[in-house]
Amino acid sequence: MTVPHPLAPELRLVNGRDLAWLIASLLIVIAPHATRAPWWLTVLTLTLYLWRAAGLARREALPSRWLLLAVAATAVLGVWLEYRTIFGRTPGIVLLVLFSGLKLLETRNHRDATVLAFLCFFLMMTNFLYSQTIPTAAAMCLALVVITATLVGFNAPQRAARASLRTAGLLLAHAVPAALVLFLLFPRVQGPLWGLPQDAYAGISGLSDTMAPGNLAQLALSDAIAFRAEFSGQPPARRALYWRGPVLWDFDGRTWRMGPSTLGDLAPPEGTRRYSYAVVLEPHNRNWLFALETAVTLPESARFLSDGQIIARGLVRQRIRYQLESVTDAAPDPRETRGALRRALALPEGLNPRARALAAGWRSGAADDGEVLAHALEYLQRERFVYTLEPPLLGTHSVDEFLFVTRAGFCEIFAAAFVFLMRAAGVPARVVTGYQGGDLNPVDRQITVRQSDAHAWAEVFIAGRGWLRVDPTAAAVPGRIDGGLARAVQQGSALPLLLRADLEWLRAMRYNWEAMAHQWNLWVLGYNPERQRELMSYFGMQSADWRSLSAALFSVLGVFTALLLVWSLRQYLRPDPVQKAWHAFCGKLGAKGVARAPHEGPRDYSERAASLLPAAGDPIRRIAALYIALRYGPEAPRERVAELRRLVRAFRPA
Repeated sequence: MTVPHPLAPELRLVNGRDLAWLIASLLIVIAPHATRAPWWLTVLTLTLYLWRAAGLARREALPSRWLLLAVAATAVLGVWLEYRTIFGRTPGIVLLVLFSGLKLLETRNHRDATVLAFLCFFLMMTNFLYSQTIPTAAAMCLALVVITATLVGFNAPQRAARASLRTAGLLLAHAVPAALVLFLLFPRVQGPLWGLPQDAYAGISGLSDTMAPGNLAQLALSDAIAFRAEFSGQPPARRALYWRGPVLWDFDGRTWRMGPSTLGDLAPPEGTRRYSYAVVLEPHNRNWLFALETAVTLPESARFLSDGQIIARGLVRQRIRYQLESVTDAAPDPRETRGALRRALALPEGLNPRARALAAGWRSGAADDGEVLAHALEYLQRERFVYTLEPPLLGTHSVDEFLFVTRAGFCEIFAAAFVFLMRAAGVPARVVTGYQGGDLNPVDRQITVRQSDAHAWAEVFIAGRGWLRVDPTAAAVPGRIDGGLARAVQQGSALPLLLRADLEWLRAMRYNWEAMAHQWNLWVLGYNPERQRELMSYFGMQSADWRSLSAALFSVLGVFTALLLVWSLRQYLRPDPVQKAWHAFCGKLGAKGVARAPHEGPRDYSERAASLLPAAGDPIRRIAALYIALRYGPEAPRERVAELRRLVRAFRPA
C-alpha cells in the first residue's frame, strides 16, 4: 500500500485562517437562503459552523460520525415535517445548506475543505433559482471572489490574505472575456435548458382565476411589479389605462370564477386613439397576457378569446416581452351569442333579497337596459360608499351587507355588487379583472404597473351597443382612477412604503433603480434568441443560426486563447531583472577565468571569486549579498533591484 507523503497539500490539516475563509464563503452563499429556510434550520446550520470554529480554537476532537448521522437524520425528518417532502427546489436546497454545516464538522484536511468549497460553488448557483436581480448577482460575484481566494489560500498557506484576494481577482478577470463571449455567442434556445420542480413557481403573486371579497385588497398591499409597458410616443392618460386580464362569468354566491371560454375573432375596431407599445411581463404562473383595452393585434403564439382575453399557449413562468397595439376609444361589437347572454344573467337562488328588490325597482321604472344602467350609476354616485383596503367581513348575503350595512369595500366588492345588481335587473353583465393605471418612470419613460394597481370592473351588454365597460369604483370613488390607490383610500390606511405620498425622495431613488433593473432584465435576463439575432445583425451576421453562431464562438475563443498564449509566453520569456543582472555579473567574472560551476550556489561562488580576485573582493561580496537578499528574500523592491543593476554595470574586475 502506498503511504501518502505527510506534507502532501491535500492532506495538510486546516488551520484557523483556512477555516475562517471557508466559513466566510459559506455565510455569503447561504445568507439569501436563510431568508427562505425555516428559522430552526438556519439556527441549526449556524450552530454547526460555530461548533466547528470553537472546536478548532480549543483543539477539541471532531464529533463522532454517529453523532453527525443523528443530527442529519433529525434534520431530514424536520424538513419532511416542514414541507411534507424532501424533494423539490426548496427542500433540496435547505438540506444542502444543512449538509454544508455537517461537512464542515468533519473537515480535517485541505481535501475535505476543497470539497466544501466546491459545494459553495453549487449553493451559489442555487440562489439564481429564486432571484436573478442585480443585488443577487452582485452578492454571488462577491461570493465567487471569496471562494476562489479560499482555494488560493489552501494552496499557498504562507501568503497574506490580501495577496490571495488579488490572485483570485486576477484569475477571475482573465475569465471575464471568455464568459462574455460565451454569453453573447452561445446559441440560445427557447425556454430553459432544464426543467424545474413544480414548487419552483410557488409563491408567485398575481391575479387569480377566481375572485372573492378581500382578494384584490390583499394583492393591493404588494409593491411587486406586475409588468412594464413602453409606448411608441405619448402614452394614454392614466384614466384610460385599463389593462385587461381574466374575465369572470360564474357566481356561486360568494366567489366569481372564469369558467370555460371559446376562441374569438380579433377584428380590428375603428378608433382614433391607437397606441403601439411593448410589454415586459413578470412571471405569474398563469397563461393570460395583459393588454390595454381594446387590443387590435396579438403577440406571437397568443390566442384571443371571445370575451376579450388574450392568453398564451403555456403558463408564464419566466419574464416575457411582447408587442401590442390597442385602441382606447374603440366602438364595441354589438353582436353576442344567446348562450353567452344567458350565462351573463345567471344568479344563485335565495341570496341578497334586498339587492334583488332594488334592481327590480330600477327595472320597473325603466324603458330599456340603458335606463337601468343609468339608475345604477346614479345610485353609486348618490350613496356615500367608502373605498378601503380593509373591508369588513361579509356574510352569506354579501351584496346586501355591502350595499345597505357596511358601505365600505375594495374594487372587487364594488364590481361584484354592481354585476349582481345588473343581472338581477335583467341586464347581462360580467366581472373583468386586471390592472388600472400605472406609474410613469421619468428616467426611462416606462409605465410600471404594480400588484397594488390590481383592479376589477364590470361590463354590461346593451342591445345594439354591445359590451360596455362600467367601472363602479370610478362612479363611487372617482379619486381611485384619477389619482391612484394612495389618494383613494382613507387617511391612515396601510399602504406599501413606496406608495406613500410623503416619500418623494425615496420614489426618485426607486425610479433610477427600476430603470437600471429594466435594462438588466431586457439585455441580460431577457437575452433570448430574438435579442441574439438582433445583436448579431449589427455585426453583419444576418442569419444567426446555431451553425454560424458556433463557428463565430469557436473563432473568437480561438483568437482569445492565442492572445493569452502569446501573453503567457511573453511573461515566461521575459527575463527576471534580478536574475539577468546576476548572469551579467557571472559573465564578467567568467571572462576573468572565474566561471561558476553548475552546482555552485551564489554564496560559495562569490567567496571563491573573492579569494581568486582579492582586489575586487568587496564589490563581489556586496553584489552577491544583494542578489541573495533579492532572490531569496520576501520581496524585491524596485530601488534595490535598480541598485543591483547599477553595481553590476559598474563592476570592473582587475
